[in-house]
Amino acid sequence: MNRLQANDRAPELVTRDFLGAPVDLQSLRGHKVMLSFYRYASCPLCNLRMRDLIRGYGAWAEQGLRMIAVFQSPASSIATYVGRQDAPFPIVADPAMVLYRRYRVEQRWTAMLTPSVLLNAARAMKAGMLPGRVEGPANRIPADFLIREDGVIDVAYYGADAGDHVPLEQLERWLGAAHRAAQRASA
Repeated sequence: MNRLQANDRAPELVTRDFLGAPVDLQSLRGHKVMLSFYRYASCPLCNLRMRDLIRGYGAWAEQGLRMIAVFQSPASSIATYVGRQDAPFPIVADPAMVLYRRYRVEQRWTAMLTPSVLLNAARAMKAGMLPGRVEGPANRIPADFLIREDGVIDVAYYGADAGDHVPLEQLERWLGAAHRAAQRASA
C-alpha cells in the first residue's frame, strides 16, 4: 500500500463525529487542517496525545487551524473514553476503518514495544489514562496529515511506532510559516 505524500490531494472525508454532527473536509477549505488517525478510544497513548492537542487548540485555532481526530472505535467507546476530554474539534468513529484505508494508515507489530512507546505509556498511565478494551487492530500506527487551505496535503506523517505523531513543534512551525506567508500576501 503506497502512502499518501506531500502535494497529494487529501482524499474525501464526509462523515459524522461521534456525537452525530456532520464532518466534511471539503467544508474546511480556506483553513489549515490537521487530520489525525489514532488507535482505539481507550488507548493511553492516544488519550495523552489528545490531551496535548486540546490544551494547544485555542492558540492554533487563532492561527486558522482546524482539527479532525479519527478513532477505530465505535462512537459509544469514544464517548466513554476519549470523548470525556471534551475536545473542541470533531472526533470521528470509524470502526469499519473506511477512512483508515482511504488515508492508507498502517498496521505494524514491530512498532508496538519501542522504548518511546513504553515511556509514553507510563506517562499516560501516571496521568490516569489506563488502557481499556482494544477495538480494531491493536497494532495500528498513528498518522497525521497537515492539509493546506486548498485541500492539498502539505505533510503526511506516518508514525514510526504506536505513539508517534507529528511533533507539536513541527505543527507550530507549519502554522507559523503559513501565517507569515498570509501576512506577506495581505501587506
